Amino acid sequence: MAIHGTNRRQFILGSSALLAGAGLTTFGIQSFAVTKVPTIDTLDIKVLVDSSYDSPRPGTNKWVKIKRTPFISSKDYRKALHNEWGLALALESKIGQSSKSMLLDYGYTPAALMGNMEIMNVKPEQQHAMILSHGHFDHFGGLIPFLQAHRSKLPADLTLYVGGEDNFCNRKTASGSPGHFADWGVLDRRELDALKVKIVYCEKPTIIQGHAFTTGVINRGSFEKVIPNTLVEYAKKNGIGCDLPELNTKAEGKFVKDDHIHEHCTAYNLRDRGLIVISSCGHAGIVNSVQQAINVSGVKKVHAILGGFHLFPAPNDYLTQTVEALKQFNPDVVIPLHCSGPGFVTAMQNMLNDRLVTSTTGTEFQFGT
Repeated sequence: MAIHGTNRRQFILGSSALLAGAGLTTFGIQSFAVTKVPTIDTLDIKVLVDSSYDSPRPGTNKWVKIKRTPFISSKDYRKALHNEWGLALALESKIGQSSKSMLLDYGYTPAALMGNMEIMNVKPEQQHAMILSHGHFDHFGGLIPFLQAHRSKLPADLTLYVGGEDNFCNRKTASGSPGHFADWGVLDRRELDALKVKIVYCEKPTIIQGHAFTTGVINRGSFEKVIPNTLVEYAKKNGIGCDLPELNTKAEGKFVKDDHIHEHCTAYNLRDRGLIVISSCGHAGIVNSVQQAINVSGVKKVHAILGGFHLFPAPNDYLTQTVEALKQFNPDVVIPLHCSGPGFVTAMQNMLNDRLVTSTTGTEFQFGT
């Protein structure tokens, strides 16, 4: 839900209150370094689910080839791409003759996820692994139904890479009535167990399928604040929820403001070009997220930054500060998706327009080709 008319002081105070309510701070989260991250030759990213669609005109950019899938299925005119609040991406990378395909986040509804996969020719049987960025329903809503429909086509040893225990917490979201919050779903590990999905917790940086890596828990060292979003419960009840007793004690067993302590980013090191950092929602801050990818990989060059940056509620001066900070990374391409917001796009157009590439549902980005 957008926050209208928010000034910078209110915005920062709200963010600080969010952290204090959870008994947390933005500092002291340890950063881990991996020995060496893989170097890929190409990366293809398909935007399976996002909130809007644009006409299927081809795009041009010096650094990335851009395609858009036609809105209507070429095989059945009754089928069309679905847009919704949420995000789902299909990733395919290559190192020589080795190719790895993975799904990153799963949108809000299974109808949008699976219908768009069919239209965009993303086949379940070709996926090697799955990644979840964080525990918001608009990123995992389609996951369990997708697995129930296609588990037999997926690898027997299928692995879901999650940021940590926090991804399984119970959450509530604003209902539209002041002071009232509604249930917003919880990812049930028992369903994943029943579907024979192995869960890998990536609090530390983790190599995925020998091609990608995750950042691990993101160090919160910049000016960025966690923008107020949902409420979270750090307890496990009747087998559902997350088991974080220390945080639950600090929260006195109540729902508190959500800090997304185990959100993580997915990243790739593209040969001769540098890091491609994918921030699905960016609650930890997009500047923090990119810096974390640099720190854990040792790769200084940033080629592309894309994903949701969770800046749609942010005031203009905060957006300006964010773009100024992103400029310091000197990225070749910045591609805002999902919750980044039109204000961020405008700030990019004013300050870093030559690096900005826009995207919608059905867009395909080809890096290194």
